Amino acid sequence: MHEDRQNILLITFDNWGYNQYIADALEKKSYKVKHVNFHSFEYTYPDFTHKAFNFFTKNLGIINLKHIHYNEIIMDEIKDFDNIDTAIYIKADFLSKQTIENINQKAKKSVLLINDSISRYPNTKNILSLFDKVFSFEKKDCEKFGLIFKPNFIYKTVDKVSNHYKYKVFNISSYDKRFPIIKKIAKALYDLKIKSRIIIFSSKENNEPYLEFSKCTYSIDEIFALLEESEIMLDVNRNQQEGLSFRVFESLGLKKKLITTNPDIVNYDFYNPENIFVIEDIDNIQIPQSFLKTPYKDIPKEILDKYLVENWVDDLVK
Repeated sequence: MHEDRQNILLITFDNWGYNQYIADALEKKSYKVKHVNFHSFEYTYPDFTHKAFNFFTKNLGIINLKHIHYNEIIMDEIKDFDNIDTAIYIKADFLSKQTIENINQKAKKSVLLINDSISRYPNTKNILSLFDKVFSFEKKDCEKFGLIFKPNFIYKTVDKVSNHYKYKVFNISSYDKRFPIIKKIAKALYDLKIKSRIIIFSSKENNEPYLEFSKCTYSIDEIFALLEESEIMLDVNRNQQEGLSFRVFESLGLKKKLITTNPDIVNYDFYNPENIFVIEDIDNIQIPQSFLKTPYKDIPKEILDKYLVENWVDDLVK
């Protein structure tokens, strides 16, 4: 039986742990999966000169010592993993063309999954032709580059929802270009006397009562525990990104309402205005009391099922 198992090579930059759910789902379907997570590869500069050299060369787009290190370690990791049926890549813009080509020579089929907009990672354009299939969660990129549209997935679900919460609204985000928008929303919730917990990963100091800064990152399990404590989730999409973040699919799995700044969400089959409120004017945030007070409405099972990771992975190995 085990001799008939197909070999899947999953190469990812899994900084949050979401991609391990893909590996686990494939394993449960009796595939033999080797997950190479190059986020776990440590690189130490030999000295300050190398660090300074890398700072200038990577910003000029010439060379990145860390990326060279990733490529070398990946090739060493898979040197004995042969007869690959499908090689699946996530965040392949970190890899050189030569590395991708060498891996693909060992694989019957190659698949790239993009869960960022190409405008954020333009190097991705240079490697699209190296794969048999390319999936993207960004509709605009699918239309522009001829890619296959595939949103993110639900990695955890609950059967029952709690009636007792510590917070009405919850969000956890990195400190990036979204921060001014997150801050405006957090202040609006505070002014509306909506009890919220908004956490920002940052080493900066914070003096606002409606924001919480954390110098330490949280694991995916710790984030999940925080999500369970809150009734409504907040999602703030990146500039020029229409693809739906994992916050959206966490809300579906946890049966929680969602407040979001992403207007494209109304075009998805699971959209229900009773569950999802879209902020249209960031300078005039008015959240209806009917949205805040009414319970979550269950999504039809046939719609929800296709986003569950155990079903979602099927497209990758077809």
